[in-house]
Amino acid sequence: MEKEIKVWLFDIKQAISEINQFLPDQKVFQEFQQDIKSKRAIERNLEIIGEAVNRILNQNPNIEITNSRKIVDTRNRISHGYDSVSDDIIWAIVIRDIPKLQSEIDLLLTS
Repeated sequence: MEKEIKVWLFDIKQAISEINQFLPDQKVFQEFQQDIKSKRAIERNLEIIGEAVNRILNQNPNIEITNSRKIVDTRNRISHGYDSVSDDIIWAIVIRDIPKLQSEIDLLLTS
């Protein structure tokens, strides 16, 4: 695996770690909604993940990351369509998709 791709995979791993740190302890949606700093930090880390995935795919389109196109699209939506991003969409991504992505990234880093 190319050195740049490993760097981007580690960036994704770090962003996921930070997202997990910003989540409310009990993973309660209402707590997430009320914590503007954590919401913005999570959104920023989703942007980083999306940009890193985009760079990886541009370098090597054969690397398989589930929903890679949706990850990049989410990054673009947060960056450019910030007024159309809802808390419930971000929450669903973090609760449903980030754990799967974390497993995939860990696997890619060990292969």
